[in-house]
Amino acid sequence: MNKILVLLGPNLNMVGIREKGIYGEETAESIEREVKKYAEDKGLELDVFQSNSEGALIDKIHSSLGKYDGVVINAGAYTHYSYAIRDAIASVKSVPFVEVHMSNIHAREEFRHKSVIAPECAGQIAGFGKNVYFLGIEALLMM
Repeated sequence: MNKILVLLGPNLNMVGIREKGIYGEETAESIEREVKKYAEDKGLELDVFQSNSEGALIDKIHSSLGKYDGVVINAGAYTHYSYAIRDAIASVKSVPFVEVHMSNIHAREEFRHKSVIAPECAGQIAGFGKNVYFLGIEALLMM
């Protein structure tokens, strides 16, 4: 495994600003820097892509084929209802995906308990704040 994509969905650019009790005070930018440094220290090339647009996320998933060895995905709210993102992940099956969530989605509102993308991902990591990105990278390295 040499090249990993961290794919971030809607509103994740607002981490550190929105719902600090859930997502913490660190900004999306500072977390991104830490995750990139973590990957670099492991000898990995890592790209981060964030979009609030479902179509842009789908295009990035499609482009992962042949470009990335694995993807850590936090699809945000799309996790719970985007069958289009689920189908995009399914269409690039040779690229392993690890689903992550900073909060424990199973301890939050009931609508957040179900992930429609989980069946297409190798696994799910939730509830450990920014550490889910480090754990997601580690999970990909173990595959």
